[in-house]
Amino acid sequence: MILIVDASVALAWHFEDESTAIIDAFRAECEDATLYVPAHWLAEVANGVLVGERRKRSNDAQATRFVTWLGLLATVVDTEGAMTATQSLLPLARQYGLTIYDAAYLELAMRRNLPLATLDAALATAARAAGVTVVDVA
Repeated sequence: MILIVDASVALAWHFEDESTAIIDAFRAECEDATLYVPAHWLAEVANGVLVGERRKRSNDAQATRFVTWLGLLATVVDTEGAMTATQSLLPLARQYGLTIYDAAYLELAMRRNLPLATLDAALATAARAAGVTVVDVA
């Protein structure tokens, strides 16, 4: 399986209060998948982990285990979208009312013709409107 996974899904794998049977099953599937992510994904996930620690949703040991596990996944960090931010991301963000960060997931899915896994309702709606297959992980 080859797909794009956004930070909302990755963070749901980390935080126990976001765990569901579907999320857990999808996490297991992704261990054997190739995940494409935009260049900002690593920072976005790390920031979410840090914010979660500050809000007492996880601790340092849990974060370390999670980040180590993420490093074991077959992840392809795409830098092409970051290089074309003005040309492609700004128009997509404007058209669908997205942040630049979410537009990067959409642009990557469109350019690579890959399905997108997200828990973000606005991004899922935009992806469907753009003809991108959205993986149901909710």
